[in-house]
Amino acid sequence: MDTTYILAINPGSTSTKIAVYNGTSPKFIQTLRHSTEELEDFAVVTDQFAFRKNIILEQLENEEININSIKIVMGRGGLLKPVESGVIEVNQAMLNDLSSCKYGEHASNLGGMIAHDIAAGIEGARAFIANPVVVDELCDKARFSGHPLFPRKSIFHALNQKAVARQHSKSILRKYEDLNLIVVHLGGGITVGAHKKGRVIDVNQGLDGDGPFSPERSGTLPVGDLVRMCFSGKYSQKEIMKMIKGEGGIVAYLKTNSAQKVSQMAAEGDEKAKLVYDAMAYQVAKEVGAMGSVLSHEIDGILISGGIAYDKYFTNQIISYVHRMAPVHIYPGEDEMQALAMNGLRVLRGEVEVRQYE
Repeated sequence: MDTTYILAINPGSTSTKIAVYNGTSPKFIQTLRHSTEELEDFAVVTDQFAFRKNIILEQLENEEININSIKIVMGRGGLLKPVESGVIEVNQAMLNDLSSCKYGEHASNLGGMIAHDIAAGIEGARAFIANPVVVDELCDKARFSGHPLFPRKSIFHALNQKAVARQHSKSILRKYEDLNLIVVHLGGGITVGAHKKGRVIDVNQGLDGDGPFSPERSGTLPVGDLVRMCFSGKYSQKEIMKMIKGEGGIVAYLKTNSAQKVSQMAAEGDEKAKLVYDAMAYQVAKEVGAMGSVLSHEIDGILISGGIAYDKYFTNQIISYVHRMAPVHIYPGEDEMQALAMNGLRVLRGEVEVRQYE
């Protein structure tokens, strides 16, 4: 029987992760790094399309992958209009929004674009994205911020949160759609989602909005003070946005975005580092508590994932605050490549209804 491969593509700001899966088994997983010099001539991120696509094709050739055996190409979902969770086929409407950066410019926009182009050159192949960051399943009440000009938006680590929730559900022989879960993603950004019977009905906007501060993001800030800073004349819009995303959180306090380094500093007796690290855990726990209220405290489990979840000191800090709410389970790291590939496998097996982007 001919081999059928799934190709997963996940473009980041300075790298492109690719993986080829045969069923549930990875054939190879590779991170292709892109230097500043290689990228500096591209005015906008979508100009990198041909450059990144060609590098992917070269890598597939180096790994001796028969490209005609690839039948599913999964791209990391980019910044699009709000969508339901699940697998979405890449169509012209999506390509138009990704290539024009209509809803924002981000390297992940290239995922769907490259996936579509590669699939178009293979007979019988199809291109999809799965659970992009703009998955929106918020309940109506969660959309209110306090002023109609500022509706709350759903932007979070949907791919990893959904994958962890399904993994946990399977491990306890339950259906994701039958459980109430709080899922925490601890990375460069931090998001905490209330998963009610398979839908994320509330979550903090983790890109440049509310919630806990993180290694690189400020999270919720005192609004009055922020407004006064904006009109002080001391800072440009670009500078303030960098304070919120990129140079906020741990970076602002300790001049490093490495949670691992901060944890080590705290362990070696640095009292400021310990206080900042503990404060971040404290804010995460507060967000978990808020999501518990959203679920009426009928919670089947609290799941903690992401890179910082490897740090037992940090997760134990969170657990000390929330352990009475529900059982806490740690799923350290994030495997977005596997999550993408497994969504592709669900398509091959006919286990998922593919959505269309409109």
